[in-house]
Amino acid sequence: VQLQASGGGLVQAGGSLSLSCAASGLLFSGYAMGWFRQTPGKEREFVAAIDWSGITTTYADSVKGRFTISRDNAKSTVYLQMDSLKPEDTAVYSCAADRRPGRGAGGLSYEYKYWGQGTQVTVSS
Repeated sequence: VQLQASGGGLVQAGGSLSLSCAASGLLFSGYAMGWFRQTPGKEREFVAAIDWSGITTTYADSVKGRFTISRDNAKSTVYLQMDSLKPEDTAVYSCAADRRPGRGAGGLSYEYKYWGQGTQVTVSS
């Protein structure tokens, strides 16, 4: 299983970025997907998740109303649209695939088995 995240970069506060994560090696449409982020010296933090069907989504309180997770099962890709970015959103963002098919949009890292390499998002003030 491979998860390839892309779309990170440098943006000013208040700006937007769109992340993508292309999956291969698994039946993508059957798995919930999540986005997590991490900064040096801190634990990995849940950002957003979407269930296998794309109907149910879950967000961390810190990003609710600003970030939107979506998926295109035909393209085996999950997206994270990030608007109204803040300096505290600066982190390495990684996508992850659930450990079992058919589950909901969980927010705990142990629920995910497959992880991508991450993409850096830097928000300047």
